[in-house]
Amino acid sequence: MAADRTNVQGMSLDLPTPDGVADAYLAHPDDGRPHPGVLLYMDAFGLRPSLEAMARQLAGHGYTVLVPNVFHRSGRAPLVDLPDLIDPSQRPEIFEQLGPVMAALTPALAMRDAGAYLDWLAAHPLVAEGPVGTTGYCMGGVLGIRTAAAYSERIAAAASFHAGRLATDAEDSPHRLADRITAELFFGHADRDPSLPADQIKRLEQTLDAAGVRYRSELYEGAHHGFTQTDTAAYDANANDRHWHDLLELFGRTL
Repeated sequence: MAADRTNVQGMSLDLPTPDGVADAYLAHPDDGRPHPGVLLYMDAFGLRPSLEAMARQLAGHGYTVLVPNVFHRSGRAPLVDLPDLIDPSQRPEIFEQLGPVMAALTPALAMRDAGAYLDWLAAHPLVAEGPVGTTGYCMGGVLGIRTAAAYSERIAAAASFHAGRLATDAEDSPHRLADRITAELFFGHADRDPSLPADQIKRLEQTLDAAGVRYRSELYEGAHHGFTQTDTAAYDANANDRHWHDLLELFGRTL
């Protein structure tokens, strides 16, 4: 993993949304100056110490990073009891509990929240003026792409890592939003991810090409779904290092 470049501060906070208060985590350089804003979208396991560490890691490279609990309607994080090492094959009840919560977060609700998150960043004195970036993991990767489409004038770059179901036959499939996106996109796909087979990657890329979207779509060979998450059985140190390199390169050019 890339090393921090500057000292950072992190804090838990509550922020208002149209449907109540969302608990969240904020990380930022401790120099007191405004820095480009980043909205970091969680995976299904939710806001927890490992994601807070990712936010601090990113903040160390000169960004103010907000990580909201996107499941706030269902309660404050953590919503379920998580082991130190998350392995759904050994703990299937975790997804049994999270499944209904994930289903309840419709695209419309998620994007209503996204507007509140972006408004909060825009008003914060530690966030520089101008468009922000997003990075998302698993389901968070999908949320980032939807945010780039719903708030195109406010998002300069969006990165999606080991996201699934990006280009399905569903009417609300994320790839159908391509013509609304002006941000530069980056996709880091896990090649051992049954939720995103090769035909979906091809469909995604063809749709983005047709819409004229600026993007990179990379296959991380040997990586499994969830490869960036250090507290899961899917974690892959080499793929995670590559993720940091690609993410920082994207934000370095666009933010």
